[in-house]
Amino acid sequence: MEAWEKVFLGNEDYFDSVHASIGCIGCHGGTAGTGDMEAAHEGVVRDPDAEQVCAGCHADVVTSFSDSLHGDLQGYMVALSARSDEEHMPQLMEAYENHCATCHTTCGQCHVSRPTSAGGGLLSGHAFRNPPPPYTTCTGCHGSRIESEYKGRNTDADGVAYPADVHYNPGGMNCNDCHHVDELHGTLGDFEFRYDDAPTPSCTDAGCHDDIVPGGEIEQHNEVHLERLSCQVCHSTTYKNCYNCHVELSDDGTPFFRTDESEMLFLIGRNTLQSEERPWEYVPVRHVPVAPDSFSFYGENLLPNFDSRPTWTYATPHNIQRITPQNQSCDSCHDGDTYFLTSERVAEVELEANTNVIAGTAWPHPIPEDADYEIPQACVGCHPLALAGDWELICENIHSLEWEIDPAGDVITCCDCHSARNRFDWAAAGYSEEEAAELIWTDCQSIQPVPCSAGETSWLGIVGIGAAIANIIAAPIVVRRVRR
Repeated sequence: MEAWEKVFLGNEDYFDSVHASIGCIGCHGGTAGTGDMEAAHEGVVRDPDAEQVCAGCHADVVTSFSDSLHGDLQGYMVALSARSDEEHMPQLMEAYENHCATCHTTCGQCHVSRPTSAGGGLLSGHAFRNPPPPYTTCTGCHGSRIESEYKGRNTDADGVAYPADVHYNPGGMNCNDCHHVDELHGTLGDFEFRYDDAPTPSCTDAGCHDDIVPGGEIEQHNEVHLERLSCQVCHSTTYKNCYNCHVELSDDGTPFFRTDESEMLFLIGRNTLQSEERPWEYVPVRHVPVAPDSFSFYGENLLPNFDSRPTWTYATPHNIQRITPQNQSCDSCHDGDTYFLTSERVAEVELEANTNVIAGTAWPHPIPEDADYEIPQACVGCHPLALAGDWELICENIHSLEWEIDPAGDVITCCDCHSARNRFDWAAAGYSEEEAAELIWTDCQSIQPVPCSAGETSWLGIVGIGAAIANIIAAPIVVRRVRR
């Protein structure tokens, strides 16, 4: 048997399939009726065009796939066009064509071979695989982060492996168990990027965790947690974050890229994609490998609007655990900033881009109903007599503002009103945009509650005495405005 017969057509599964009846030339082209190898291969196409070949039998799939995120790279274009502008897009598109345009795949590169961008290689002779083997095809592109997380291949600084996702071990699930064919073929709709519209798949899909509701058997699944936190905030763990990707061409014109060393972190940030479908206020955030000069090889300042999108982005890591460091106790999240994206963790050049993502410090403990805690020790910082059943605040007011803050229970620290991500409606309180701007501090640091002296009812209440002179200066302005 010739070598090529062993490699390409030595699999009986192929000859038993409907695709074998089409013949080589029917898909790949070439010249029939000749015994000369070179003549027979004239016009041969290695990876046939889906619209010319596959659409004859699979018209609906080919049509939807051509507009899918796997097919048209729309997610790249959304990010690049937002960070660039019309003047610089031609240079950016040159970089895109050299480094990005071949990343996604074709019908054959999932069902017959590995994606070309991952090195190619037939899956099983020339047999068509449906569904494709996920750990050969999906992870060919999604391996460095997703596969390593999912299979527990990442390690800490001491070489100790982080655990595999429970859906993989012991669950034994593969990519296709969650990511169904309609999602991969783009038949669910036309999306701008992968987190557009409702989560697909969703943790609470029918047959999965559809019994997760407030007040269920799991104590921590209360209304506040389920409404404000995505599932991954509590059930994801450490994942890979990448930094500063730079693309170039070698001397012989070969495209290549360089990145800084990646970092294993788990961080919670604010949800910049908050919507009816993704209502959570907090989500895990992952650093994406982009920098203001990522494309500087092709020209200067090609990303003039770099700050229009965050570099710490909404993430859905594939490393789910039932028990994680952050959900082992209340104090993991409510006492300290270990798991939060703070301004100190953001590179100075990226602070503006991530203003709406930075979560600040720990969440204040919520005010519980009496029945929630038999001994409410977590609450005595603000309610010193809580152990005796008296829920009176440590001061008469948490702030001396003379209007109601809504929702009052969410406004605990200075940053809740005085940071760029504040929850307070300054316009409704009678302030002009210019006046409100004077009371917003980009470097606002949350202040922990401290006791008030006897009889003191000023805004220095449980909010704290302040971390900067700016707070002291602003206080009279606030009070004076209210009294008009």
